[in-house]
Amino acid sequence: MSRYTAPELARGAAGALIGIAVAGATARAVPGGPAMLPFIVAPMGACAVLLFAVPASPLAQPWPVLGGNGISTAVGLAAHALVDDVLFAAALGVGVAIGVMMLLGCLHPPGGACALLAATATPVIDEQGPLFVLTPVLVNAAALLVVAIAVNNLTGRRYPHRPPAPAPADAAAALGITTPDVEKAMKRLADRLDVLPADVVAIVRDAETHALDRRLGSIPVARIMNREVAVVHPFESIYRARTLLVQRQVKTLPVIGDDRRVIGVVSIIDLFTRDIVELEAVESIMRSEVTTIREDTPVAELVSAMTSEGYKNVPVVDDDGRLVGMITRGELIAVLHRALLGS
Repeated sequence: MSRYTAPELARGAAGALIGIAVAGATARAVPGGPAMLPFIVAPMGACAVLLFAVPASPLAQPWPVLGGNGISTAVGLAAHALVDDVLFAAALGVGVAIGVMMLLGCLHPPGGACALLAATATPVIDEQGPLFVLTPVLVNAAALLVVAIAVNNLTGRRYPHRPPAPAPADAAAALGITTPDVEKAMKRLADRLDVLPADVVAIVRDAETHALDRRLGSIPVARIMNREVAVVHPFESIYRARTLLVQRQVKTLPVIGDDRRVIGVVSIIDLFTRDIVELEAVESIMRSEVTTIREDTPVAELVSAMTSEGYKNVPVVDDDGRLVGMITRGELIAVLHRALLGS
């Protein structure tokens, strides 16, 4: 079953029908050019798909439509003029056109087809020369664009697409994701034509990080970590480690070397659920694969690490890798609680 509604289907089909007809008729009415010059070029079919089926796409906005088609056609004509081999001219034209569109912020898939068409120019396109960029290509694109503006807006779809203004934040939604958060995430992850569930999840997670940064003010981990950290050395006994856990009421002990660099950790599970000899050294049971975090790391990044990786206790180190503190889920929850309350 189609995921499109009846109005969306009607807009896509009728809009493309009207748009292609108007684009072709407009170019045919423009005087000049060889008699056999096409009045509409094939890439406009792909352009119509974007303009009438997915008009909110960043690839379907006015600048990509005009800039992408026009610039790519010019690049294709240049490749045709500079390179005699048709195959190499085609490859060069499309490759350079895509790079230029990305640099100028007008990425538009039909632009690649325009570059290919121009790079493999037929005699009639050769005869038209640089004017081929203007007519029929830009005339077609401009006419399609005008029809897209009319059809989309008359059928309840705002075009050109602009995101709605963000709603004012209140105390209950202080940590919620806003439109600017999502926009920043999308800019960092780059515009793509294919939007898969994994892409949406990545955008949401990145937007959550922006929301946390905004709300927490990029508070560094050093501000919330526990500096009074109980530690053990690898040569100390398991009995000593057990005693420390009980006395300090903690669940994890960093194991450090003489230079205070973290070389392992032992947890309450390691020390009290295994059949071990208390006089053995801590190094015999410690876990040497340890994830640490730098003291200048923003709390927002710590949230991501603890939620996605499942960390409960993370040693905090300085620039030289020496232990300076410990962060637990308890400290993190306290910070998020204060943020939600707006304190």
